[in-house]
Formats: sequence, structure tokens, C-alpha cells
Amino acid sequence: MADLRFGTFLAPNMLRVYQGIADAVGEALGLSTELVVETDYENCQKDVNDVCFVCSLPYVMFERQGISPAEPIAAPVLRGERYGGRPIYYSDVIVHRDSDASSFLDLKGRSWSFNEPLSQSGYGITRYHLVSIGETGGFFSKVVDAGFHEESVRMVAEGRVDASAIDSQVLAIERRDHPEVTQNIKVIDSLGPSTIQPVAVSKRFDTGFREMVTNVMVEFHETERGREILDLGLVEKWVPMQASGYDDIRAMVDACERAGFMTIR
Repeated sequence: MADLRFGTFLAPNMLRVYQGIADAVGEALGLSTELVVETDYENCQKDVNDVCFVCSLPYVMFERQGISPAEPIAAPVLRGERYGGRPIYYSDVIVHRDSDASSFLDLKGRSWSFNEPLSQSGYGITRYHLVSIGETGGFFSKVVDAGFHEESVRMVAEGRVDASAIDSQVLAIERRDHPEVTQNIKVIDSLGPSTIQPVAVSKRFDTGFREMVTNVMVEFHETERGREILDLGLVEKWVPMQASGYDDIRAMVDACERAGFMTIR
């Protein structure tokens, strides 16, 4: 058994980046590590993993339920002017390249896919946007759970659904790595920004340990190997992050709860 167990709950096309970071933390601290690809949030709730790459929405939702086993320590800053050097991302609304839709409002009465219901980029931000524009009575004709952003991209590209909101980092990687798919889609709108997904360390570890892991991550871009790994995920660097950094996500959930609209339809 490894000394440190890392778990990722995020997009598969970022797996090489998370593995590289797990390896770097292990090397810096003199510990063996393993990276586990999680398929649900049970291990997150049970505090099985020592370090987690996790979406901000389940972190906030579990916190509201009195389940808060891990603490955010760092978050990535993505490459590109739209991010302004901040740990944020967008949810880019995509349709088929031949679609006549030119904005989110044009999608009323059309089909929609999302990656999973505890995703801020695919679900939480869409739910909040529908509340903000007063469309809580059934905006879409059909809502489909695709399982992953990458699958939603393919569903839209192949015409199986009309539209989806895709994590802008995931979409940029898909465009780079799978142009044969993404040539069939176009972005018509963007939702957000939202504070980007954190790396969280279990509260079983003391402040000193969390600081050591944070230091490894925020200095990662300073080495050639670190830059090579971050390039895979279009990441510029990692910056320290605290729980209060996700107050924007908390505010979005609050708005949806006040509206009685927690399920997209």
C-alpha cells in the first residue's frame, strides 16, 4: 500500500497531469504514492483519499451536509488571456457546427447533456444560469446525463443532443487532442467564470503537511519537468487556495436553493 493515496474525480483527459503531480509530491516528501480514478463520491465522503482532485460543487454540497473531510490547498491557473492569471474557468456552451443557435436563449426547447450532477462546470453553473434568467419551468426538451464532458462533446458533435456546457479547460484539451471531433462543434456562449476545481488534503493531516504539499504544487512550474506536465493540461501554474475561495460556488447554490430549483429541466 502506498504512503499517500491520491484520488481524482475530474475529467479523464487531465489524468496525466494529476499523475505527474502525485509523483512529484511523493518524490519531494520521500513517500510512495498511488493515483486512484474514482467513479463516484463515496470515497470522498468517507475520507478514504489523502489528497483529492475534486470538483468544487461536491466540496460545497458535502460541506452543507456537515461532511467536510478535506481542505482546499491549491488550484490551477489556466493559460490564456481570458483567465487573467486567476484560478478560474468557464463553461463553454457548445452546439453542432451546423446549428442555427447563436446564444444560450436559443436553446429553449432543445436537448441538453451534462457530465454529472455534482459538476459545477456542467451542471451547477447551468442550473444557476437558468435561475438567473428566470427559466425554471422546463427550459430544455430533454436533459441527458453523459457521464463525462468528453462524452458530451461527442454527443453534440454527432448530433445526438443539441447542446452542452463544457469545462473550458477540458474543451481546449479536446480541441488540441481530438480535432476530428471538435471540428464539428462551435461555442455560442460562455457561463461563469467559476473558481476552478481545488486540490484538497484530508483534515487527518496537520497544517505542516498541508503546507508541504502546497509548496510542491505552487513551485511545480519552476522545473522543466513540471512545465512539461502542466503543458499537457494547459496549466500555467498552481496557486494556494483556501476554503473561502469557493464562496462564489456557495452563492450560486444558495440562489438555486432559494428558487427551489436544484434539478435542471
